[in-house]
Parts: sequence; structure tokens; C-alpha cells
Amino acid sequence: MAQFITLGGLGQSVAPLFIIGKDLGVAPTDLGTMSWYTAAFSLTVGAFILPAGRLGDMYGHKRMFIVGWIWYAVTSVIVGFSYAAKSNGSIMLSVTRGFQGIGPAILVPNAMALVGTTFPVGLKRNMVFSAFGACGPTGFVFGAIFSALLSQFAWWPWAFWVLAILCVGMAVLSFMVIPCPPPRQTNTSTFDFAGACTGVSGLVLFNFALNQAPVVGWDKAYIPFTLGMGVMLLIAFVYLEMNHAQQALVPVRGLSKEAVLALSCIAAGWSSHGIWLFYLFQFVQRFRGSSAIAAAAQISPVAITGVGFAMSAGWLARKFKTSYIMLCAMLGFFIGTLFLAFVPVHQTYWVLTFWSVLVMPIGMNWSFPSGTILLSNAMAKEHQGISASLVSTVVNYSISIGLGIAGTVERYVSEKHGGLWGIRGAWCLALGLDAIGVGIAVYFVVISRRQSAS
Repeated sequence: MAQFITLGGLGQSVAPLFIIGKDLGVAPTDLGTMSWYTAAFSLTVGAFILPAGRLGDMYGHKRMFIVGWIWYAVTSVIVGFSYAAKSNGSIMLSVTRGFQGIGPAILVPNAMALVGTTFPVGLKRNMVFSAFGACGPTGFVFGAIFSALLSQFAWWPWAFWVLAILCVGMAVLSFMVIPCPPPRQTNTSTFDFAGACTGVSGLVLFNFALNQAPVVGWDKAYIPFTLGMGVMLLIAFVYLEMNHAQQALVPVRGLSKEAVLALSCIAAGWSSHGIWLFYLFQFVQRFRGSSAIAAAAQISPVAITGVGFAMSAGWLARKFKTSYIMLCAMLGFFIGTLFLAFVPVHQTYWVLTFWSVLVMPIGMNWSFPSGTILLSNAMAKEHQGISASLVSTVVNYSISIGLGIAGTVERYVSEKHGGLWGIRGAWCLALGLDAIGVGIAVYFVVISRRQSAS
């Protein structure tokens, strides 16, 4: 349910985007501003997962899991009241969506760590991680359809208030059902405060610059300044993790070459996936005239094929090397985006759009579980929170980064060639990211074959 509701929260602002924007006084052509409603959520999910996973290792994953549900509930209520800010409602929604994302950032790594500490290495653990991955597309579809229904027939804040009620119920259920872990000694001095501050701050500033640039333009002085500060903080973070941290948030020196290549593939694929998804909704609503509900319905096949591909990932992980699975996943991302890049506006949904929706889950649901299994099996029990954090951080942060870069492409292409070509330009960027992912995956396969031969 943690992964299901996390992706459901992401989908809440995608399907009814134009309804929310209109209510808050944002022009339908101002995609840069409205993309913040989704990017802010993914930003904080990705940025805060790392320290949240470490806190779970220190204080208990069940305890942090319940804290995550409570945070998610409270902030969801606040998000729903963004309309009360009137002329500043759009800004308040973006800010509160950022705070809301901290809840899933606490939930996801601790949920995955509970799986990693409960199930031994083997088929059963692989299948559970695959089921965890399957909840992603189904959760997004559920969140998109549910929020579209409430937004179109009631009022969009109700989507967030109903989510808050659900989170409270899950907090109570988690307290009652999840068994209490054995007591452990906690020592706050083992928490990497310097790494947390530099890492989170660097991720936030770097991401803010990329997502704000499409809104105000790169000529604003604070955009390159913020971007540079983010880069400097991230360099400082890597230096601290490699040389001074006693309990590093990211065990940089301990990451194998296979883990780095797998995470690189995931970063390229999922950044393109965020672009594919966000602009697919804009395309079918702005240029094909679909309602929010109809747009969400068109994406619904992802839930069906996604479950099938995700559950097969656990079996594939036992039969094939991670490198081969990653290559197939990257090809899935590439082909799914290629189907949409130049799709005609008036072409029926069933010719290319439908097949793009069917193929894309190959990338999503083979890359996430296989990467998670690779890192989880390579780390000790006491570091399961960190291993879970790495994959989830890369997935969620890459979505937000991809939207930021695509927003810049969409803005400047639209100014010269119109909104339709702006969306196509964003999809071409996604194709380029997919091509990078395929290239990394091919190199990953070559390295794996050399190791097997030696």
C-alpha cells in the first residue's frame, strides 16, 4: 500500500491538472507553472528518502512507517486548502505538495526495508519486491482516475482530503498488524547530519533551478545561482560520504560497478517516463479534447500490463542477469516514447497511443524491481533502509528532474512553433534520455559477459 498510495499521490495532480489550474487562476498554456504541482511532490519524495531510510535503520522501520502515514495525512489536508490562498493559491499548492511528498519519502524506504528484513534472499523476496513494483502503475492509475472523478463532478480538494482519511486508516492498521521488531540500541551520533544537510539541500536547490527556469526563464539571476549552489552542495555531499561519514547515507565506496550502472539506467529511464506521462495527459486533453476522466481512462491499461510485467520480474531475476533485464527495460522505455513522439493529433487512440501505454510498463516494472533486488541482496540487514532508499531516490528524483528539463524545452519550442511542437520537443528529449539509458544498459551487458567469461 505504501508504493500504491505514493504513486496515487503523484497521479492526483496530473489528470485534473487543467481543472486545478483554472480554479487557481493559471492559464492552460502555462505548463511550466502547473508542472510544479507534480514536480514538487517528486522532488521531496526523492530528496528525503535517503535520510528517512537511515532513520528507519536507527529507530525501527515500523515506527518510521507509521510516522510517514501520519505526515502524509496531515499534509494532504493542508494541500486541499491551497485554494484559500486565492491569488497565491498556485504557489501554496506547489509548496504544500512539496511538504506532502515527505510523507511517501518516509513510507517507501521503510516499507521496502521491512520486506528486506522479513524475507530471506530468494524467489519469495524477489516476488514481494516485484509486487511492490506492480503497485506503482496501479496506484498511479487509481489516483489519476479517482482525482479526475472528484475534480470533475465534485471539487478537486476532496481528492486530497479523502487521501488524508485513507492515510489515517493505514497508520492505525500498520500499528495493529505489523509485528514489533526486536528492541535495538539507538545512537543519534551515527546519523550523518552533515551528509543529510548537504545532500538534501543540494538536491532541492538543483531541482528547484531546473523546474523554475521554465516558469521565469534562464535569464533570471537566481536560476543559475541556485543551480550552481546545488551542484556545489552535491559535490560536498559526495566528498563527505567518501571521506568523513561514519555511517554514510549513501555508501559510495561500497557500491559495486553493477549497482552504479543499474542506478544510471534507472535514472535515464524514469526521467524520460515522467516526461512521457506528464505530456501525454496534456496532449490528449489540449489537442484531442479529452476530459480529465477520459484521459485517465486512456492510461488505465498501464495498470493491467504493469502487474504482469512486474510479477514476471521476480522470476526473471532468478533466470537472467540484471544487465539483460535492464537492457530490455530501457528498450521498453525507448519504444513506448517513440510511439508517441510524432503521433498525429487526429489519429485514433488505438493505433499508436494505446500501444505506447501497453509497452511502457516494461520499462517501469522491470527496471524498478531488478534494481531493488540487486541492491537489497548486496547489503546487510542493518542497511536495508539505505538500499531501498537508493532506488526510490533515483526513481522519484529523476521524474522531477526530467520534468524540469522538459519544461524548458517545451517553453522555448512552443514560443517559436506552437504548443503542439512544444510537447513533441519534450518527447524528443525523452527519446534522447532513453537512448542514453539503452547505451548504458548495453555497456552493462558487456561488462557482465566479461565477468562471466573471466
